[in-house]
Amino acid sequence: MINDYEATTPIVPEGDLNTNTTPTAATNDEVISTLNGLIQTLKDGQFGFKTASEDIERSELKTTFYEFSQQRAEFTGVLQGLVRSLGGDPEDSGSISGAVHRGWMDLKSAVTGRTEEAILNECERGEDYAKEAYADAQHNNLPANVADVINQQAQAIQAAHNRVKALRDAERGESGKAATPGVF
Repeated sequence: MINDYEATTPIVPEGDLNTNTTPTAATNDEVISTLNGLIQTLKDGQFGFKTASEDIERSELKTTFYEFSQQRAEFTGVLQGLVRSLGGDPEDSGSISGAVHRGWMDLKSAVTGRTEEAILNECERGEDYAKEAYADAQHNNLPANVADVINQQAQAIQAAHNRVKALRDAERGESGKAATPGVF
């Protein structure tokens, strides 16, 4: 028969009793900071996809970019709610961190007179940044409820990145076909 103490105590291999291998849990302030960083990234993506949807010609891309912009707005709302539940003040704007601007800085110049491929390249670059931001957040020792939300959003960010990349690759293929006579 197992008593209650034995059933709730983790089994530790011999020799590991004095080692502290458990990662330190993130403090409340660190969790809020992580979430606010993601909110900034999401706001940048929301703005970037909105800009792309307004300035691109092809209706399929307009719809896709608009949907990604809306998705980022929804993700932002969820993370802002988590920050509030932790007693913090959620970010309500994107970043304006100098020349980089979180990967979306060059989007406006890309959409003014440049090709669909250039716009897709900028969107993918922004998505690369978002993937990186989520990967960094996933490496923090966040509370389970926060980690679950971050993991779900990270999967959706990855799916969006893959979609943008596939659209970009298709555009490159179409451009290549048009530029190569006699190849269908």
